[in-house]
Amino acid sequence: MRHQKNSVKLGRSPSHRKALVESLVSNFIAERRIRTTLPKARQARQLAEKMVTLAKLNTLAARRQAIAVLQDKSRVSQLFAEIAPQFKDRKGGYTRITKIGRRIGDGAEMVYLEWVGLAYVDRRKKEKTETKDQPDKAKDKSAKAEDKPAT
Repeated sequence: MRHQKNSVKLGRSPSHRKALVESLVSNFIAERRIRTTLPKARQARQLAEKMVTLAKLNTLAARRQAIAVLQDKSRVSQLFAEIAPQFKDRKGGYTRITKIGRRIGDGAEMVYLEWVGLAYVDRRKKEKTETKDQPDKAKDKSAKAEDKPAT
């Protein structure tokens, strides 16, 4: 009987499934919003909420436990410094799953997994605006070539 078995197999071996969920949560911490399938988002949400609860303790032991799971010190420090303080007065429910439709290829239900109350900033758009503000390197090279006298 499957009493109290709350994990979905996701068509993977246990070690692959564990690595997948840890990777999703690690990227979720960095990006603050990820687009994935509904079953994967539900699994990632469980671990993400446990990590926030752990980070709210803000102890060395909690930090070591988070590093053991996420295996990335920079993401753990981001979790402890930026995300957990935002939820200090909240008892649970740190994440939200928003359905966005079905994937064209296989019809899988796609969702956004995002933090409740934290603003999402698309880094790709931010990088594009920064590159527009900077002058072109090709123009700089041609300007330098004009400044040099012919030999």
